[in-house]
Amino acid sequence: MPRKPRILDLFCCAGGAAMGYYRAGFDVVGVDIDPQPNYPFAFIQADALTLDSDLLDSFDAIHASPPCQSYSDLAKRNGNAHEWPRLIEPVREMLVRTGKPYIIENVEGAPLIDPVVLCGTMFEDLRVIRHRLFESDLDLWAPDHRRHPLVFTHDKRKAHYGKLDQDVSYVQVTGGGNCSIRNARSAMGIDWMTKAELNESIPPAYTHYLGLQLMAYLETVGAESTEIRVNA
Repeated sequence: MPRKPRILDLFCCAGGAAMGYYRAGFDVVGVDIDPQPNYPFAFIQADALTLDSDLLDSFDAIHASPPCQSYSDLAKRNGNAHEWPRLIEPVREMLVRTGKPYIIENVEGAPLIDPVVLCGTMFEDLRVIRHRLFESDLDLWAPDHRRHPLVFTHDKRKAHYGKLDQDVSYVQVTGGGNCSIRNARSAMGIDWMTKAELNESIPPAYTHYLGLQLMAYLETVGAESTEIRVNA
């Protein structure tokens, strides 16, 4: 059996991105500086920026989700963005040096280069509006961005208060989220995380969609390499 392409999942947290790549056909290994007991695949506890080049070279592609707090709207409103690390530039430099295809994920406002934007409205099975940016050295594309629906709320000041059922409507999955953990998991397409982990995650549907594009690229490169060897 031919081996599956391998993808390294840097700053992996509890594995939302990892599950999407797995469903797209990759073998996944996660790396995070903190323990991640709920990560569903092979895991290495380490500082992503200090990984050995031989380890990086052993993978076919690399995904990275550097900490987003410094770039978030909340940090900008609170005026404390400087208290969080800004790792996108050094992560990009490291990934470019590997020569591997890569994807960097982060929040709106992060300094990514020509990113595509994914939103929960683009995927039929999601019930969350969660914009995330994805930079790559490949040409990625996104589905159509549909109009945002109303989101379930407990705020009596909102005109649609009491008119939505959180079991079927879009919900908010954040630190100040307004839904049960059961509905947070349903809305994100994730059934193994705690609420705190869900707050920081991306839906696997995002990286499943991008992972299929990445897989197609690797298959094309592999086919071209085989043709070159045959014709040599």
